[in-house]
Amino acid sequence: MCAEVAEELVGQTVSVCGWVGKRRSLGQVVFVTVRDRSGLVQIVADEGRVSPETARAAASVRSEFVVAVRGRVLARASENVNPDMTTGKIEIEAEEFVILSEADVPPFQVAETGVKEDLRGRYRYIDLRRPELAGNIITRHKITAAARSFLNKEGFLDIETPYLTKSTPEGARDYLVPSRVHKGSFYALPQSPQQLKQLLMISGFDRYYQIARCFRDEDLRADRQPEFTQIDMELSFVDMEDVISLNDRFMAHLAKEILGREVAAPFPRLTYKEAMERFGSDKPDIRFGMELVDLSGEDIVKNSGFAVFTGALEAGGSVRAIAAPGCAELPRKQVDALIEVARTYRAKGLVWIALLPDGSVKSSIGKFFDESAVRALAEKAGAKTGDLALVAADRNEVVFDALGNLRLHLAEKLNLADKSDFAFLWVTDFPLFEWNEEDGRFYAKHHPFTAPLDEDLPLFDTNPAGMRAQAYDMVLNGYELGGGSIRIHRGDVQEKMFKTLGFSFDEARAQFGYFLEAFRYGAPPHGGLAFGLDRICMLFTGASAIRDVIAFPKVKDASCPLTSAPGGVSAKQLEELGYSNFTKR
Repeated sequence: MCAEVAEELVGQTVSVCGWVGKRRSLGQVVFVTVRDRSGLVQIVADEGRVSPETARAAASVRSEFVVAVRGRVLARASENVNPDMTTGKIEIEAEEFVILSEADVPPFQVAETGVKEDLRGRYRYIDLRRPELAGNIITRHKITAAARSFLNKEGFLDIETPYLTKSTPEGARDYLVPSRVHKGSFYALPQSPQQLKQLLMISGFDRYYQIARCFRDEDLRADRQPEFTQIDMELSFVDMEDVISLNDRFMAHLAKEILGREVAAPFPRLTYKEAMERFGSDKPDIRFGMELVDLSGEDIVKNSGFAVFTGALEAGGSVRAIAAPGCAELPRKQVDALIEVARTYRAKGLVWIALLPDGSVKSSIGKFFDESAVRALAEKAGAKTGDLALVAADRNEVVFDALGNLRLHLAEKLNLADKSDFAFLWVTDFPLFEWNEEDGRFYAKHHPFTAPLDEDLPLFDTNPAGMRAQAYDMVLNGYELGGGSIRIHRGDVQEKMFKTLGFSFDEARAQFGYFLEAFRYGAPPHGGLAFGLDRICMLFTGASAIRDVIAFPKVKDASCPLTSAPGGVSAKQLEELGYSNFTKR
């Protein structure tokens, strides 16, 4: 490999193959850099020391030609050492230089910056030659290899599950595949192997894992693709503590193997309630402070008659705040921009209080309250001299969403988070259900096979909204790395779960009959977890989006810029599937 040519090989003859990076000609001497996935090496071809064929080949190459070179390794003179190259202390004096493949002028240079994403996607095979991107793909391989090594040593079995399966309601829209043999019927691509891995537990395979491909037909964003990969696992005869302990060690193993860094395990934990109240998020970034403070009990809030505050409290909501450090003297235009950020998360607005360095106070509610009361409210929110308090009053879910995201926005602007830090966290005790006002029914917060906490079982009949799940998410730097739960393994509890979700007896069996039947034949207590491999790779490599750790990603409309998928199919194919009258809209 190009980057393996080192000082220890000086005087020896080596062969390398790769793509041409640059060619420089200094009279009768030509310098060519050759690149493969490992890196670069410099070739020197001196017209007076090589055959005419070798000299002509070296002089005629251009960027991205594919070449093979054989020659002697030379040490560079000290003044010619290139510290920016791994192989910067040596070069190869060409004895043979063969052009294996010529290349047209590429649409962009591999090392070029500022190239538009759609052009990079159209020529992804060129973009993948970029060392940073190639490095990400190589790191992804190392992560999956380290994951397999760890899980194999822990007694897990790598078992594949089908891609063509039954469509069941699991939260997102399915990708459907029409059947040629069973005309009018469809397979679904799996959103996850959830039911199948539980069936493996019932089958007696007490420790399963899979690097599993999953598919969800939903809108894309920076950290979401229509097809993605999970490090999926399931274990029998375990409780939540067993699963969390195993995965503390698993993630510490990956950090050590891939990044060479020690992370302290066990990781800290927050309940869902604590995470929301302190950070406004169920995947909090704990690398910095600026925590939410509940002001609902303060006299100025509950007894002032100020409609913004009292209206929120009367509607069952809350008044909460964050303190932005050093922001008291922000121009009004920038304060208004922060309010607009909050409005994108459904907040009607924000109250702001600036504790100025000269000791004075400025506030958007200054005309309603005296200065001492406003100052006290800001200080209660955690603001000090020079800080800006931002207060939201609304329904709890709106307040959490607005302030939680505003907190992240400010942290990015103020550079509060140490980008080199790895702050792992578990979030536990999620609600079992969430109520949907539009549909007038409960939905499973996680999925319908998640077990409630044992002490909450009586609430099925009296207060389902108050039930908590034996569910757990691992969070890293504000991103959910993975989530899982202890599963329901008792038929009577599963029946109550479906009933609360609004499934009749017949509907539950129509959707999940094969699954429910399996529980009649001995189901062990079991639970598991699925990590998003793409997201782990993004965070471990420092990439800005998961498309930078996927070889051939889709773009925002779920299309492939390289292959132009999805595309039309022939009339014959449609006829075979029983859709001869189908027309593309």
